[in-house]
Amino acid sequence: MKKFLSLISCLVLSLVSVQAQFGPPTGKSSPGPGLSGSTAKLFGENSAFSASLEMQTSAANDPDTMSMPGKIYFDQGKSRFEMDMSQIKSAKIPPQMAAQMKSMGMDKMIVISRPDKKVGYQIYPGMQAYLESPLPDKEAGGQSDDYKLEMTELGKETLDGHPCIKNKAVVTEKDGTKHESLIWNAEDLKKFPLKIEQTQENTKVTMLFRDLKLSKPGADLFDPPAGVTKYDSMQSMMQQIMMKQFGGARPAQGQ
Repeated sequence: MKKFLSLISCLVLSLVSVQAQFGPPTGKSSPGPGLSGSTAKLFGENSAFSASLEMQTSAANDPDTMSMPGKIYFDQGKSRFEMDMSQIKSAKIPPQMAAQMKSMGMDKMIVISRPDKKVGYQIYPGMQAYLESPLPDKEAGGQSDDYKLEMTELGKETLDGHPCIKNKAVVTEKDGTKHESLIWNAEDLKKFPLKIEQTQENTKVTMLFRDLKLSKPGADLFDPPAGVTKYDSMQSMMQQIMMKQFGGARPAQGQ
């Protein structure tokens, strides 16, 4: 029992570490790219798309770069990011953690952001479970017209075979708050930003988009799938796993 509780604690701490690393500069607590709010302005007229997405984070004075590949779907501010936690590369995550996550059904994770509903979903398909949480105000509120975008061309580069214009982008909110980014706009893909770099609090987050499709994703991708159980918190979800492991599961909270 003590060994199992220790394993649960390690998994929770690892998930918290990943969330802290990959939470976007807007301050959203869930892992994932956070493409609504001011960041959505960087995509210009590309309001719907899907792509492979690799997220990288690195902190000042820290040689470790954490890398997480996934699949992103985006439509009018709504986003869905599918990831395999076992594919994360970082010296901070013990090698045995991937096997432990997989054995408990926690290796696959889907993060959905719904600014229109002011909620986010964190889904674990292997556990048939999900969490729901409110989005921060800056992620949930605001229309495209609430943000002003200023672009300064810095040069031209080729990225994955696509001719790109490297720009410094500054997005200003209605209250005057500014968000700076470096973006590489592909000239042959309707100026889509194939690479975005953002820095806040000495942490750089880089987003690399590949295999881009400029088409509208299905609407059902932005809701939790049918048949999954909703939990009130990570703690209650982990407690339920523990109960099931020992054959004494009780009904999930909120059901």
